[in-house]
This record gives sequence, C-alpha cells and structure tokens, in this order.
Amino acid sequence: MTAVIASHPDGDGELSVVERPVPRRGSDQVLVKVAAAGVNRPDILQRKGMYPPPPGAPDILGLEIAGEIVDGPEEMLGRNVCALVAGGGYAEYCVAPVGTCLFVPEAISLTEAAAMPETLFTVWVNLFERGFAADGDWVLVHGGTSGIGTMAIALGKLFGLKVIVTCGSDTKCARALELGAAAAINYREQDFVEEVHRVTDRAGVNVVMDMVGGDYVPRNLACLADEGRHVSIAVQRGGTAEVPIFAIMRRRLTLTGSTLRPRPIEFKTMVADEIARTVWPYVEGGRLKPVIDSTFALADAAAAHERMESGEHVGKIVLEVGQ
Repeated sequence: MTAVIASHPDGDGELSVVERPVPRRGSDQVLVKVAAAGVNRPDILQRKGMYPPPPGAPDILGLEIAGEIVDGPEEMLGRNVCALVAGGGYAEYCVAPVGTCLFVPEAISLTEAAAMPETLFTVWVNLFERGFAADGDWVLVHGGTSGIGTMAIALGKLFGLKVIVTCGSDTKCARALELGAAAAINYREQDFVEEVHRVTDRAGVNVVMDMVGGDYVPRNLACLADEGRHVSIAVQRGGTAEVPIFAIMRRRLTLTGSTLRPRPIEFKTMVADEIARTVWPYVEGGRLKPVIDSTFALADAAAAHERMESGEHVGKIVLEVGQ
C-alpha cells in the first residue's frame, strides 16, 4: 500500500510517500480501507521530530480516518466507519481499535467523517468532561477557526454554551460568528481579556479551553469567573507559565488539561461510547458536521501540511485517499 511518513524522524521536516505492507489487525482491531484521513497539528509536530508516536504505533502519520472495514468481526465487515487511531492514517489501509470506531451515517460523507474523531474526542474530553461545561456557560476558546475551534463552536450550539473565540484577523472573526460563536475577538488588535469581560458584563467565562499556553495562561485566568476552569490542550507559545497562586485560591479556580494520543485504548473506548450516546445522534440527524477547509490527495500530504502551517485555514484539512 501507499503511505506517508516523516522522512527522518529526527526532524528534518520532510514527508515521503512510501510503499508499505498492508497492516494486519489484532484481535481487538479492524482493518479499514481508508477513504480519507484528517490532518492535525500533532502530525506537523511529528513531522518535525517534536512528537514521536507512542510505543506500538506505526511511524505512518495520521490520527483519524474514515473508510470501509475490510477485515474484522463479521457483523462489522463492509461497514463504513470513522476512527481515532494512534497513527497510520496517512495510508491506503489502516488498523483501528474496534472501540474507537463510529459508524458513518448517510448524513455525512466519508471526507467529513474523517475530519471528526480527533477534534470531537478532544473537545468532548476537555470542554465537557474536564471543563464541566454546562448549559448556559460562557466558554473561551483560542484558535476559533481551527479544527478544534470550529468543533467547539458547533458543540456549543448543540449543548447551550455561549462560545467566545479568538482569531487572528477580522475575516476569521466574521467566519467564526457565521458558524455560531457568541463573540469573536481579533487578538492582534484587541485585548482579549478586556473584550471577554465586556462581552460577559464583567462576569467572566466559566471555562477556558487553551491551546496556546505560555504567557496566555495568566491572561486566561484573568478571564475566568469565580469557580472557573482552565483546560490546557496544547502549548503553542510555551510549556511554562507564571500564575497568581493566591488568586487561584481566592477565586477557587481549577487548572487542568490532558493529552489524547498516549491515553490507553480503554479510555478512548469509553469516550467513544459517550460520544455515540450523546453526540452521534446529532451527526446521524444532520445537525453536526465538521467545517472542511480543503482536501488534498494522499500524495500531496506535504501541501496539506503547508496549508495548515500557513494559518489561513478555517476548519479541517483532509487527505482523500481512496475515493
């Protein structure tokens, strides 16, 4: 099969299209003929040698796929699924844990389905499970037009959240508002802390979901209402921050965060089960779809990475593999 790997895992930043044997599934896995694979920022980091795959994962890039099961339990054969995987998605075939597979309904295409698992699992775990976001809450999400941001806006609309996002241009802010954000702040021209307090009538937000880290963390804490929750999911501006401990104590703030890729299959299966019960009916009913920015052929994965690194994308970038 054709697959895409980082040319040199030590981080020369290049991708190579290679031929690899079709993988063999394990007892709790299915073999999927991949129709499409989502592109995510961890793929960029892996290409640069900054995010090695966890033990047991293939060196082939790609954390989410959609396609047809061609080997697996008899009741699943021939079914279209999307799945969260620990690697191997940028290929014509990929093994996926049975527990992280979600059946693709007619309401969405396989390209759309491939754009969902990574962002959906991430937002569900961090915004709703770790951040305890509930109906009526104000939420601040940085990177409002990223895959994560657009999924947060979409889930916020479904579950009664008022989602404030930050974006890097007025054009992106306008797009976020079109998608359903309650407010969009151009962080290049506005002080997002002051704007959050203006929008919330000085009350602050209940949850911040932060992919920036570094010097954003104390500013995020300043945006929180008392009893607010700060959830870290990435550290694009650095992995350390200076925080006001007494303010955290006085205002009873919670700082938490998580990573998804290294978590055990048992945890990911539990999340998939929760999503199947609580979110997937909206997908089946056509009320939840990912925002697709652009699609590329598998052999053009390098161009897909360039698109993501440009920062110009709105929503998800997808590799179309077998369609």
